[in-house]
Amino acid sequence: MAIVLYALTALLYCGLAYHGWATRNPQLSAAGAGGAIGGAATTVLLQGGGGAGGRGEHRPAWWHVLMLAAVASHGLLLHETIFPADRMVFGFAFALSAMLWLGVGIYWIESFFFSLAGLGLIVIPVAMLASLMPLAFPGAQILGYAARPLFKLHFIIANVAYGLFTLAAFHAFLMLLAERRLHGFNRSPQIGQASEPAQWIGRWLDLLPPLLTLEKLLFRLIGAGFVLLTLTILSGLLFSEQLFGRAFRLDHKTVFALLSWAMFAGILAGRTFYGWRGRTALRWVIASFGILLLAYVGSRFVIEVILHRL
Repeated sequence: MAIVLYALTALLYCGLAYHGWATRNPQLSAAGAGGAIGGAATTVLLQGGGGAGGRGEHRPAWWHVLMLAAVASHGLLLHETIFPADRMVFGFAFALSAMLWLGVGIYWIESFFFSLAGLGLIVIPVAMLASLMPLAFPGAQILGYAARPLFKLHFIIANVAYGLFTLAAFHAFLMLLAERRLHGFNRSPQIGQASEPAQWIGRWLDLLPPLLTLEKLLFRLIGAGFVLLTLTILSGLLFSEQLFGRAFRLDHKTVFALLSWAMFAGILAGRTFYGWRGRTALRWVIASFGILLLAYVGSRFVIEVILHRL
């Protein structure tokens, strides 16, 4: 059953990724050879245009059906591999797979309201790779407390928070590229002399919504993720009290989780009270996500792969 789900999930993601790359905005691709696209792309990045507004991606119905099938198949795969029989198996590869599964699900929901084809070109292939990672890194078996309701609640909230922050990190990365391109246009509006890779990246970024729309989406994701991360830490403290008899265990996972929580809190506070935006805010988002990854995924990678301790 698991092998069938691995193959089906990879096939669906591969088909969606191929369709996305094969049909990426042909109008902009055709216009990309002319130098006049520089000013038009600047308008797209700032205000929207060429279909990059807030009315969804105008995908055909079958695309949404395939996306739903891919998300459902990936979710069933995670359930079958993490909870086989009466035990629980989990590790850094399963955590990455779950993060990208939730990221794809959130991206699919966003696609009904915003044109995010440029984001899908990177999220879907990465999700396909992540879904296959447990085959190479099967994880560790967790016994005893896996069936406890509080642990299950903690587990679900934590993974949803990771998924939100994963998609937020993709948003921030693409926004940094878009801002860099925008400033490049301001310095040299004629891109006809640009290299072919630079023109290709430019046409890819033109598939994104305007920067102001991306920025609103980014901070919505961070706000929701921050609430869930707070609940994750609180439920973790309660679970630790129930299981180990003390609410606070000072280990690497706790330190990195609290540090990432403080960094995301600082980003939201800076945005609210000081109007933080632009490259500084985006770099802080990516750095905060990196710290959050170290809280569980990074530590489990070191334990499982480098130290070979399960």
